[in-house]
Amino acid sequence: MAQGGAHILVVDDHREIREALAQYLTRHGLRVSVAKDAREARRVLDSAAVDLLLLDIMMPGEDGLSLCRELRARSNLPIILLTALGEDTERIVGLELGADDYVAKPFNPRELLARIRAVLRRAQGPSPATSALLRKRLRFGAFRFHPERQELEREDGTLIPLSTAEARLLSAFLRQPRVVLSRERLLDLARGRESHPFDRAIDNLVSRLRRKLGDDPRRPRYIRTHWGGGYSFEAEVEEL
Repeated sequence: MAQGGAHILVVDDHREIREALAQYLTRHGLRVSVAKDAREARRVLDSAAVDLLLLDIMMPGEDGLSLCRELRARSNLPIILLTALGEDTERIVGLELGADDYVAKPFNPRELLARIRAVLRRAQGPSPATSALLRKRLRFGAFRFHPERQELEREDGTLIPLSTAEARLLSAFLRQPRVVLSRERLLDLARGRESHPFDRAIDNLVSRLRRKLGDDPRRPRYIRTHWGGGYSFEAEVEEL
């Protein structure tokens, strides 16, 4: 599904929020349905193909977390939670249940649209060019990396275990060496369902990857920090 034709279901018990979101997202080329509670949301989901769910956590009756849990148990429908600023526990529980992202109320509509587009990109999977690259082994410095298998290997054959998020981050760097990538872009490229989209998540992920590469951030051989700008991968990358 191309993002421009994506069908978004907005589930929120506040009519003003539902209508405002529907109008804004429609103006930006998305198709929008609305529901005031979980029961209405199920009716829409049963009768139409939905590409992404914007789901309010706190609703009277059945809450959004219950609906999120049910949907994730039977589908990979992308879900973005709409939360109040003070709902830290509920937000974390929602992410652990499998929600793809969250936006705190009151939110900037432009930020919400950007997050919708980012989640839709991830749901669509890699482009043909990226898929071809994932099938190739790559060499940099003293390492070889197989993106599709998420295997990092030293020249002596020692395998270095990587989490899914670490492997995705390394793949993102190796696809664009010597290009400064913002934290937001890296989160978009590297984040899987198991990763929480907190502001410093990418910095923690970079730190873990640096340790596994034996990279000194003060004298980086591989990952360079650009203060205020993000990170870049500095080593030569060769296809094997």
